[in-house]
Amino acid sequence: MRDEVARRLVHASGAVVPLAWVFGRGVGVEWWHVRAFFVVFAVAVTVLETLRLFVGLDWVVFDTLTREYEQDNPAGYALYTWSATAVALAFEPAIAVPAMLALMLGDPVSGLLSDGELRTVKRPRVLAAMFGTSFVLAWSFLPLSAAFLGAVGATVADGVKPRFRGVVVDDNLSIPLAVAGAAWVGLRYLPPVLGPLSL
Repeated sequence: MRDEVARRLVHASGAVVPLAWVFGRGVGVEWWHVRAFFVVFAVAVTVLETLRLFVGLDWVVFDTLTREYEQDNPAGYALYTWSATAVALAFEPAIAVPAMLALMLGDPVSGLLSDGELRTVKRPRVLAAMFGTSFVLAWSFLPLSAAFLGAVGATVADGVKPRFRGVVVDDNLSIPLAVAGAAWVGLRYLPPVLGPLSL
């Protein structure tokens, strides 16, 4: 349980980067700083994962922050970093930030409520918590219609565990991509019902 809480705290700590942009724009923090950070971090993570998987590098931190099924596959922290980097590079901040925060803050909330259960579809209260958290985060940046679609994307990505060629699709990879894609569709094709809440 202690390792699980540690993983959730590390998960949530990533929110410092997009939130630095949200609250630091008045003091010179720009979006390209966020993008540059994630690109550098993604390269570093790729090197670490290559060493871990193919060379056999075995640090104590890997034992704490990775699960047993990740021992021979890319670990959740790497998928987390790669997906956050992808949305940072591919989307404008209004879409990318809530997509990242759904992973960095929404997923830990969902995980703690799940009690470590491995289910194909999570329990309704967990789905509701993920939707509510992601919706509030998204509505802080997006019109209500796009925020709603983004929260639906987060809930499906977090709450349903599809398999691809026998491998479960990790939500560390799918949450930001699902939120960003759904929010983009909402911005492009839905009327902007109620503007974003102001942060």
